[in-house]
Amino acid sequence: MPIRNRYHHQNVEGIRVGKVDMGINTTFIVYRIDDILIDCGPPNQWQFVQEYLSDKSIRQVFITHHHEDHSGNAANIGKMFNLLPYAPALSQKKIAEGYYVPPVQRLVWGGPIPADTQTMPEELSLSDGSRVIPVHTPGHAKDLTCLFLPEKGWFFSGDLYISRSIKYFRSDENLQQLIESIRKVVALDFEVIFCPHRGIVENGKAAMTDKLNHLEALVEQAQDLQKQGVSSKKIVKRLLGKEGMLSYLSGFNISKINLIEQALKVML
Repeated sequence: MPIRNRYHHQNVEGIRVGKVDMGINTTFIVYRIDDILIDCGPPNQWQFVQEYLSDKSIRQVFITHHHEDHSGNAANIGKMFNLLPYAPALSQKKIAEGYYVPPVQRLVWGGPIPADTQTMPEELSLSDGSRVIPVHTPGHAKDLTCLFLPEKGWFFSGDLYISRSIKYFRSDENLQQLIESIRKVVALDFEVIFCPHRGIVENGKAAMTDKLNHLEALVEQAQDLQKQGVSSKKIVKRLLGKEGMLSYLSGFNISKINLIEQALKVML
């Protein structure tokens, strides 16, 4: 499937690619600010990422975390432009050595391609001198590092945002850390979120605040029900509805019960 959509906001542009289109979580947007690329796209979409980049001049690549949709084309892009992508220190070993990818994710994104990277510094800059400040935001992944551009009022959110409310959670995600990371981010001064799945969110700070409020409300509701003696499975049905096909296809690696079980452990 060729490029599915194109995005523009001032001097930022992006392309949406994806082997399948079963919702925003199965497609991916690679963003470009002039000669800088934010994340690399999934490895099974290299043909279309390469086509997009073929007439571009790329000076640097910033990788937000190791997941295959974000880092999958790092090796190819590095070779194409003779550069060494930046990645969070916690990402580098996994990106270099590879890691296990569950079958459903491998079907959607392809398998990881090992790549060399350099450690992301505490501050970077665009060609116009605007600062790019990495913000460590664990929860979705231990290494997730978003990018804050204070002079622009922009926030490249990796997988921190995606949606104002969520129903599914990966087995390796940490809801306590996610809530704390979102609290840290909403204290920053930005207007626009660039999400690689949702797209460009104009009222980004309000949207991120809504997500925080939804998560905190879910935690309170789940814990109240538990105090009443309601089981985790019944809490799932009451608050989120029955498990969907994604839960069964992923062997419950991605499921609603994961979210509720994490919510019952959170300390607000």
